[in-house]
Amino acid sequence: MKTVFKKAIIGLVVCVSFLHIQAQENLLKLPDYIAPKDRIAFALYTIHENTLKLTAQFYPIENFESFEASLEIFQDNEWKKIAETRIIYPGYTAPFRVENWDDTKEVRYRVNHSNIAFYEGVLRKNPIDKEEFVMAAFTCNSIYPGHGGDISREDIVANVKKIKPDLLFFSGDQVYDHSQHYLYWLKFGKDFGDIIRNTPTITIPDDHDIGQGNLWGQGGKKAKSRRGKSGGYYMPVAYIKEVERAQTSHLPDPYDATPIEQGIGVYYTDLKWGGMSFAILEDRKFKSGLDLVAEKNPDVFPNGSYEAIFNPNVDTKKMDVDGLKLLGYRQLTFLEAWTTDWEDASMKTVLSQTIFSQVNNYSGKHDRELLADFDTNAWPQTGRNKALSVIRKSFSVMVAGDQHLGSVVKHGIDDFGDAGYSFCTPAIANFWLRWWDPKKPGGNQEKNAPKYTGDFLDGFQNKMTVKAVGNPTLPEIKEGGKLSTRAAGYGIVRYNKTTRDITFDCWGRNVDVTDSKSKQYPGWPITINQKDNFTIQKGFQLPIIKTASSDQVVTVRNTTNNEVVSSLRIKGKKHQPKVINAGSYILEVGEGKNKKVYRNISAKRKNRKVIKVGL
Repeated sequence: MKTVFKKAIIGLVVCVSFLHIQAQENLLKLPDYIAPKDRIAFALYTIHENTLKLTAQFYPIENFESFEASLEIFQDNEWKKIAETRIIYPGYTAPFRVENWDDTKEVRYRVNHSNIAFYEGVLRKNPIDKEEFVMAAFTCNSIYPGHGGDISREDIVANVKKIKPDLLFFSGDQVYDHSQHYLYWLKFGKDFGDIIRNTPTITIPDDHDIGQGNLWGQGGKKAKSRRGKSGGYYMPVAYIKEVERAQTSHLPDPYDATPIEQGIGVYYTDLKWGGMSFAILEDRKFKSGLDLVAEKNPDVFPNGSYEAIFNPNVDTKKMDVDGLKLLGYRQLTFLEAWTTDWEDASMKTVLSQTIFSQVNNYSGKHDRELLADFDTNAWPQTGRNKALSVIRKSFSVMVAGDQHLGSVVKHGIDDFGDAGYSFCTPAIANFWLRWWDPKKPGGNQEKNAPKYTGDFLDGFQNKMTVKAVGNPTLPEIKEGGKLSTRAAGYGIVRYNKTTRDITFDCWGRNVDVTDSKSKQYPGWPITINQKDNFTIQKGFQLPIIKTASSDQVVTVRNTTNNEVVSSLRIKGKKHQPKVINAGSYILEVGEGKNKKVYRNISAKRKNRKVIKVGL
């Protein structure tokens, strides 16, 4: 056992040393001179409930240049100032906020610095009337040469311009340098500026962004090392705040802005846009470190905690010790409140840094099988199941990144497939390879499906149904090139608000998406329905609800504690809710003041009762 862990540590040290050398060789430098007219690097924005938030990113302010900036829109054939702000140091970010924004029109904007530097873009019209809402999703923007870091992102940008998504989502690791976020954040903006300047964009930082190999935030405590295994944040608080200000200050206001330990802020929130509602999570921030699990399992961790387990004889159920957290109480409270908020929304999605299962069993190299990876949201299991049990209440699909490996999974809690679908997008540039390559085929496979699909227990013995995986090519992994063998790429999610269908597209790099001959990764596209995100195979029926008007919100609550069981904006005028357990329930039909409540409604195996609602 000691030999196994010793080899793991040696491998990690070699890997980290290699990364350090590569990073030094690939060190970015600011130009010796940046003209005042080029002082503004790029800008990010969102519009939520008629509030515009835009953050302009500046190059360093020099000499006696002003630290003030203004935001202008083009109206009546002239530029009009609508907001002013001060550029924040360190980080040179200029956050703007405009209340009572009219999102029914498309408007040109520009950031103005001293009437010398201007940065222009388009503030999009709310696409609430579009039948199809499109989101482009990205993760893991590796900087390392030889593995795609030195390859232009222009192929991605060109395709996104053709797709014309309504929202962009970068799920983390936009920056891979662990000490120079600002410098590499400027490179990120240079690479993707042509699409983010004109499209609402969500960016959330992950472990590499904040200067760590892994992140178990544990409520903001001080970490002992960059490996982060004991929990907390390693870099100075000022650095963490600078990173989060640059990447998240343009997001809608946090649900609860109370800082965590060390005064580190939070940004978990929701975004309503285009008839969609997105919950934006910080799945690393409150997650427990590994010290407690190591303390309770000294036979597995004789020399302290490790990030992964390779010994197949370890019982990983013992890793789920009492007192561990995943999302934490605050974010679970947020998700519960968000579940029943359907104003201006017909479909919901949860956006996170990583996924709630371990869909990889080889990491780094395809040489020895990995049993358990604590970096995933497969652990701790109790926290994982609690999060999924809340997320499925709103029939939400999940979209995330981090794993470098594109996948679509249907999660299971008590039974296979009783929770929602998750789409993990592939890495933009895939430096650290991962594979899902189980020795035995999955259960209940679809006809002619690859052996890596079907029902599995992941390394932490969680139930998951694997629908598709974009594995790197074996055995001939090529370094660099066009990244075709390294399974790099990005995801597109299409929401049909008429049918309530959701389609996942998974594209590789250097592929023209408009070419009819172009193919996605094997297994994609995948289409599901909104209701597939909370499937009850057995269970009990509540009465059939018939409404006078279409698309009402139907919420089911438990009579004993008023807890939400499910909440859905139905399609049409007829709906029959289903529940897992027998008992008495409360039915709420409608929303706001225009809502009718029915109490003490019994659930039955077969229920033919009809409730007519005159809304």
